[in-house]
Amino acid sequence: MAPIVLYYCAISGPCRVALSTIRHLGIDVEIRVVDLLKKEHLSDNYIKINHQHTVPVLDDDGFILTESRAIAVYLVEKYFPSGHSVYPNDARERALINQFLHFDCGTLYPRLRGVTLPAFYQGQTTISDDARQKLFEAIGFLNTYLEGKKYVSGSAEPTIADFSLFSSVANIVELGANLSKYANVVSWYDNLKKLPSTAENIEGAKTFANKINSILQDRL
Repeated sequence: MAPIVLYYCAISGPCRVALSTIRHLGIDVEIRVVDLLKKEHLSDNYIKINHQHTVPVLDDDGFILTESRAIAVYLVEKYFPSGHSVYPNDARERALINQFLHFDCGTLYPRLRGVTLPAFYQGQTTISDDARQKLFEAIGFLNTYLEGKKYVSGSAEPTIADFSLFSSVANIVELGANLSKYANVVSWYDNLKKLPSTAENIEGAKTFANKINSILQDRL
């Protein structure tokens, strides 16, 4: 069986969500790098694959999927139909995992983008007070969710929700944010850093943060 294909850019947090899941599950994958800085995602050939011209994209023998969290769910359901600890079959366990996938996708990650996108696309050299406040509010929410937990959904093992949130928090950490007030987040992050499946995630976050920090005059 041919390996799945992942169109990937290391500076993209969502790409790293998909790749961390693939690495953790031990799935054979062919990585095709899409350089966002060179605007390769806007090429005619790429737009034929994904008209939204976003990354990541999964190509599983012609089956195309374009959202990172959907990719993570699909891979578990395809390769582990009887369930896996990263996304168990139990309805309530899945509901909690889905809740935190949506928290990342709908709250934490958009608020991070509120800090980084003005620098990345518009060359703004400062972070607005409002964007900063909203981001740290979201980190505070995550800190509360993690109270008394090793992993965000309360599971004994990491889940795809942890991989998703880890990508966002890795960017925040590498951007230089002081998270000392958020002990639960720090403990959770340090624990996930020990997993082999998160190593590439951290390296990608460093590359992303170096780019943003080369533009910003202030830090988180």
